[in-house]
Amino acid sequence: MIIQSERVFIAGSFMKAAVETAEGKIIRIHTYGSVTPDMDYKDKRIVPGFIDVHCHGAYGFDTNDADPEGLRMWAKRICEEGVTGFNATTVTQMKPVLLAAVKNVAEVKKTYQPGRDGADILGIHFEGPYLNIRHKGAQPPEAIVPPSVEEFKEYQEAAEGNIHLITLAPECDEDFALTRYCHSTGVRVSIGHSDATFEQAMDAVANGAVSITHTYNAQTPFNHRANGIVGAALRLSDLYSEVICDCAHSTPEALNIFFSCKDRHRAVMISDALMCKGFAVGDKFIFGGHEVEIYPDGCAHLNDIPEHSIAGSTMRMNIGLRNLVERAMVPFDKALYSCTINPASLLGLDDHLGRITVGYDADLVVLNDDYSVTETYCKGIPQLNH
Repeated sequence: MIIQSERVFIAGSFMKAAVETAEGKIIRIHTYGSVTPDMDYKDKRIVPGFIDVHCHGAYGFDTNDADPEGLRMWAKRICEEGVTGFNATTVTQMKPVLLAAVKNVAEVKKTYQPGRDGADILGIHFEGPYLNIRHKGAQPPEAIVPPSVEEFKEYQEAAEGNIHLITLAPECDEDFALTRYCHSTGVRVSIGHSDATFEQAMDAVANGAVSITHTYNAQTPFNHRANGIVGAALRLSDLYSEVICDCAHSTPEALNIFFSCKDRHRAVMISDALMCKGFAVGDKFIFGGHEVEIYPDGCAHLNDIPEHSIAGSTMRMNIGLRNLVERAMVPFDKALYSCTINPASLLGLDDHLGRITVGYDADLVVLNDDYSVTETYCKGIPQLNH
């Protein structure tokens, strides 16, 4: 297949080009108009497919549900927002629930065909249960437990090695034992739901942590005398840092500050979307054993605590990109890197994902100027109009 446009994002810039794909890969980049295309998108933007490393569910499905058809439906529909790869993300729960959840992802992946079936299920983001109860957010406190290498081995065995990213509170990880174990086995460790000081965060990074989970949220804030985890995210240039770009979890101004401070290759946009994505304001759901409701700000809020804390988002990734560029005033290329090559790099997949170049997977998104998605190609297969 050959698709072309006057605006194809290659090597950090837009150029006129035709992209030829075969067997799921990009095999040739041609000069625009030099070959006969299957689709000519004129001046619509063609960019790499979006990668969401932290999303819990959508359309009524949650990773913890352990429902194979729900996971398949989610993976198919997530292409509507330009996502071509994602991590199915758990939420803290009791051990039997988490074991069933990770087993379900592993079982589905055995027969799942990225492209033919939808977006690529890259693996599992294991968020909790090894968190600090002081910054639990929407994580159910009754299920939070101390980090355990032996217990994590059980989860990874059940997941058949598909846990690629874990969020934990390093100050609860005695001698950084789980952090060091995960690092040694290739599992990326992200600091989150944590009361760590800046210094403790630095120690965690020195012992193998590579990322911060949803910067600004559920962690120690920045203060000019106590810099906290937020300070570590902004100060450490080599540290990947997630950020939710719905302009509700963090203001546009906070997003601008984050992207102004963060190395352009280390900022990672996430949706942190819950099962309630795709539903209307006022709709209610059970998440982590607690009732959440979609508020007018687009977020899911906990109804059973007085402050009605945010539980998670309903953000679509193409809207997150629009928010960064149009509301937070982040340069387009820097914003785009945060949902393409940077998450691929965080997961160690940037040798074949996140760029439009020969040899890479044919994961492509065709964007209108209002950031709506005309088409998503996953492994070269159109997902929306076929």
